[in-house]
Order: sequence, then structure tokens, then C-alpha cells
Amino acid sequence: MLTGKQKRFLRAKAHHLKPIFQVGKGGVGENMIKQIADALEARELIKVSVLQNCEEDRHVVAEQLARGAELVQVIGNTIVLYKESKENKQIVLPR
Repeated sequence: MLTGKQKRFLRAKAHHLKPIFQVGKGGVGENMIKQIADALEARELIKVSVLQNCEEDRHVVAEQLARGAELVQVIGNTIVLYKESKENKQIVLPR
């Protein structure tokens, strides 16, 4: 689990990122979860945008996407996810 200080740090880092995935009418599929896991391994911190036509609540979508990752924040229709990379660790969290 992330501390409040670590979440603040990650939110500040994520501020400048553009969403690289969009959840639309189809909702969250296994394929999307796998792609997001791969992106998290490569980047550690990503944004996902929930489109207007998505039938599920954004918080439900966030829970589904955060399996195996940390949910940093849900703000508006944007979800911020973090997972420490095994291969190429870039982000050093504050204690």
C-alpha cells in the first residue's frame, strides 16, 4: 500500500502525463488488463481515461484496472495507476 505522501508524489508526477488507454462502451476486458499491465511494467505510472459512453462507473473501472497495481487517484474521468517495475525501475518513491 502507498502512503499519503507517496500518493501525493505520484499525483504530481502524473499531472503532466497524457492518458494512454481509453475505456469505452466495451468496458474493461482481459486484453485491456494485460495491455495495461505491460504498460505499467514499461512506464510504472500511467493514466487511463474513461469515456462518456462507458456503461460502468469510473470507480468500478478503476478497481478492475488496479488488479495487481496501485490505484493512485480517480479524478474526473481519469484514472492514475502505479506499479513498481521489475525490469526498469525509474520512479523512486519518498519514504
